[in-house]
Amino acid sequence: MVKGDEGTKFLYLLKPAMVVIPEVEAPERKTTFKTKLIWTGVITLIYLLCCQIPLYGIAKTQESDPFYWMRVILASNRGSLMELGISPLVTASMIMQMLSGAKILKIDQNNKEEKELFESAQKLVGVLIAFGQAFAYTWSGMYGEISAIGAGNAILIILQLTLATVITILLDDMMNKGYGVGNSGTSLFIAINIAESVLWKAFSPLSFKIDGSDKFEGAFIALLYGAVFGPNRFSEVQDAFFRSSLPNISNVFATVLIFCVVIYFQGFKIDLPLSSSKQGAGGSYPIKLFYTSNMPIILQTALVSNLYFFSQMLHRSFRGSYLIKLLGNWQEIDGGQSVPVGGLIYFLTPPRDFIEVFRDPIHTVIYIIFVIGSTPFH
Repeated sequence: MVKGDEGTKFLYLLKPAMVVIPEVEAPERKTTFKTKLIWTGVITLIYLLCCQIPLYGIAKTQESDPFYWMRVILASNRGSLMELGISPLVTASMIMQMLSGAKILKIDQNNKEEKELFESAQKLVGVLIAFGQAFAYTWSGMYGEISAIGAGNAILIILQLTLATVITILLDDMMNKGYGVGNSGTSLFIAINIAESVLWKAFSPLSFKIDGSDKFEGAFIALLYGAVFGPNRFSEVQDAFFRSSLPNISNVFATVLIFCVVIYFQGFKIDLPLSSSKQGAGGSYPIKLFYTSNMPIILQTALVSNLYFFSQMLHRSFRGSYLIKLLGNWQEIDGGQSVPVGGLIYFLTPPRDFIEVFRDPIHTVIYIIFVIGSTPFH
């Protein structure tokens, strides 16, 4: 007989379905640092391969990317097996933690069976969310109209995205079980995605035709080419530093500066003296002055990314509706990318540059209040 409250009983009823979700066994003995480095490299390689393997069956489409603003945080890559990234995992974790915090699911973390049951249920919810997101993306025409790609390819796309999420869950489980360096696969994937994005935007050799002339995507490539071969070298160098249509040198320097500032302030701490009535007892307790964690931002990003997607989908289908514009009004810019220019979604989007910060200070203030207010404490 199953003991516990109704929520826990429901998890026990789902136990047969959880068997289909593969699980990584914890190592039987302590893993050496060398072994952890090897497994971390393997996990990184698998993730990068999934980021480069394109989805089979998609049609070439000029539709804008609804997750353009979220790709880095969600560790995803458009049109590849990692289209969904860590979004299903984070969303599932958020839902299960909310249910647990609201006491709908009462899990005794000291009970090994209930703890494992909770973790398995979270993985099952992640797979279901991945299937739902994959179905919504395909049905909305993100990979081409169903009539163009065919029902068979549409089903294959959904299965590919769902299977890729299962692989992501397994890789994350390996990190959590102690096979890799660190204890979080999601943090590793985000770090890899950010490093890859920074290096690509700094040294990308691809070129795009903008305002009638070819421009290199890589900021440093554009700077070197403009300084050596540009017809107007001073103008080319200035454009490489401050252009808005493609990555520029100022973006790279700002990224490096923020990275250094965060690392510097993380070393700051104060030692609170501890006293006790017992003779000889005492000591100090260190408190970091600059606490940083990516989990609150990840949770907030996962929530907003779903709002972005549904807002763009509704805007394409019901463009003239006043209520839809209140949720989000979108406009295409250079390159076919859509950006919010009005509605609730506009105020949930960060300013694109410093000029916009001063041009629309209300937007900036509301966005800052939203991020601080909606980011949960972790």
